[in-house]
Amino acid sequence: MFENLTDRLSGTIKRLRGQGRLSEDNIKEALREVRMALLEADVALPVVKEFIDKVRERAVGQEVMQSLTPGQALVKIVNDELVALMGEACDELQLNVQPPAVVLMAGLQGSGKTTSTAKLARWLKERKNKSVMVASCDIYRPAAIEQLKTLAGEVGAAFFPSSSEQDPVAIAQAALEQARKQHVDVLIIDTAGRLHIDEQMMDEIQRIHAAVQPVETLFVVDSMTGQDAANTARAFHDALPLSGVILTKTDGDARGGAALSIRAITGKPIKFLGVGEKTEALEPFHPDRLASRILGMGDVLSLVEEVERKVDKDKATRLAKKLHKGKRFDLTDFHDQLEQMAGMGGLGGLMDKLPGMSQLPKNVREQVNDKDMDRMLAIIRSMTLKERAFPDIIKGSRRRRIAAGSGTRVQDVNRLLKQFTQMQKMMKKMSKGGMKNMMRGLKGKMPQGFPFP
Repeated sequence: MFENLTDRLSGTIKRLRGQGRLSEDNIKEALREVRMALLEADVALPVVKEFIDKVRERAVGQEVMQSLTPGQALVKIVNDELVALMGEACDELQLNVQPPAVVLMAGLQGSGKTTSTAKLARWLKERKNKSVMVASCDIYRPAAIEQLKTLAGEVGAAFFPSSSEQDPVAIAQAALEQARKQHVDVLIIDTAGRLHIDEQMMDEIQRIHAAVQPVETLFVVDSMTGQDAANTARAFHDALPLSGVILTKTDGDARGGAALSIRAITGKPIKFLGVGEKTEALEPFHPDRLASRILGMGDVLSLVEEVERKVDKDKATRLAKKLHKGKRFDLTDFHDQLEQMAGMGGLGGLMDKLPGMSQLPKNVREQVNDKDMDRMLAIIRSMTLKERAFPDIIKGSRRRRIAAGSGTRVQDVNRLLKQFTQMQKMMKKMSKGGMKNMMRGLKGKMPQGFPFP
């Protein structure tokens, strides 16, 4: 997300940082580039105009002109205004009510409501330790109810059964009654996708809202529709008292205009970002962290939180002790490292959060491919335990067998073994002299052919 905007803004900021002092002329030129970058990112024109006016007002004042580092002072202003544009802080769900707290999901057809319902259920269970029930009022889309039932089973949420013959309002009321009986903390109600111009469908969701009185009414919208997402959210807000927005498919959106427009146009906060297809791919929306990512400064806080949550600490401790004792890093260890990296959103997700990644050449960033990681994991899984422990025994016939078993080519097996050997050398350096010695040995470069730069 924001790749194009980050590239443009990073270039502008880099030029400004080198300036001894800023004049109205070079600030004007920089703001013109920022304005073009925002418009290309499909940010709504009124939002862009207001944003540029606020930055200009602060930039031509003493705050920047009298700064010892005017370029950095301007970067801080742009960062502050981006945060203000998207909302000062992370708006959490307001669930401090008498259980069950009802969350109503609304949105257009194909925006990802049903998947987002399951993602939110998983997030509430894992991060907030809540018991969750989900119910589907979508009686129009074939298999919508079955889809939610399957996803509920996957994330461990209770599922309230319904059928396409029932009235949506009656389903919602019955689900609420059942949630009360089972003492469930949160009930999430998935509604049918609708067009905002469809009065009959809008009337239906208003009746559902009135029947269950939700504490949160979340509008689910596809980020790839750009500023149209913000306009659609406003149209829905006119019909329903929305409390927030879930922005889906952000992993496939290189522009990010919706994230920058929605708050300004609707006055409603973005509460979550859908960052992938899997049920764990839901992130709380932190405006300050996202602003940092847009400006190419990474998002170390989110990365640390993700590592804390997803890295298997026992495995990491065992590997550290093993290396400290001078034992060899083997292919089973390599497999575990790759698997944990995949669990944190893959290489693309990690790179997005690392500071300075926007400075890498575009062709290097484009080489980062999570499919390479999947291929490497498949190859290692096709090996015997003995082959993983003693990679030197993997010769011609074994390589052919491993390639056939993993659905890859012998060249892929050869490449993986070469990458593993380089990784093994890195780990040996680290066990002997720590991280500093390893980085000195690498001279600031990752092993040739490794799946990330």
